[in-house]
Amino acid sequence: MRTAYVLVLHEVRMLASLVLWAARRTHGIVDGEGGRAFGYARGQGAVMFGFAFVCVVETLTMSVLLRDYPAVHRVWLALDVYTLLFVVGLHASNVVRPHVLAPGSLRIRRGVHVDLRIPLEKISDVRRELRASHQRADGQLDLAVGAQTSVTLELVEPVPHLTFLGRRRGIRLVRFHADDADGLVRAIRQARSAPSPGSPGSPGSSGSPGSPGRPRRPAVPDRPV
Repeated sequence: MRTAYVLVLHEVRMLASLVLWAARRTHGIVDGEGGRAFGYARGQGAVMFGFAFVCVVETLTMSVLLRDYPAVHRVWLALDVYTLLFVVGLHASNVVRPHVLAPGSLRIRRGVHVDLRIPLEKISDVRRELRASHQRADGQLDLAVGAQTSVTLELVEPVPHLTFLGRRRGIRLVRFHADDADGLVRAIRQARSAPSPGSPGSPGSSGSPGSPGRPRRPAVPDRPV
């Protein structure tokens, strides 16, 4: 029952991604929260549209071959339309659900399949690393696009990650792709080095130099005895 629920939810999110894509909107970017989006779908766009073109050609071909079998043709046409929607929806979900660097956290995503939030203080190292081959290992998450990853994150401690079917894993190393990998790496490093709001070194905190904090009362000289 749970597997069926997950599959239905997956399809609903795919269809919702098509709507967001048509409206030129993104998921997970809230105005006023300072989040910055980093896309990753550019490297697979041509491949996905190639699959969609093949689906259209196959639909037209089967329509001709099954023209004398209307019942079979209707069933096959429904399957072909669903397959086309699935392919386009898969690409749309990658476009409208980018990686998001927000104050205090990094949100790594892969369509509707993966949504992993990592606090910035748990990142021990981030680097630009192009890899085209990946071996599965415990505690490691590889999110390749076009069979390659371009950013590597090492964490100081495992963060929880739920797989597609709900199994919990502890992740200490993440490899993923970003269209602007250099820009994302620089942004993460800057966000990690920036003081958090309210910390002693942050602007506006009461203990920071030059902050406008509460004015101190002037010292009162001792009265002569």
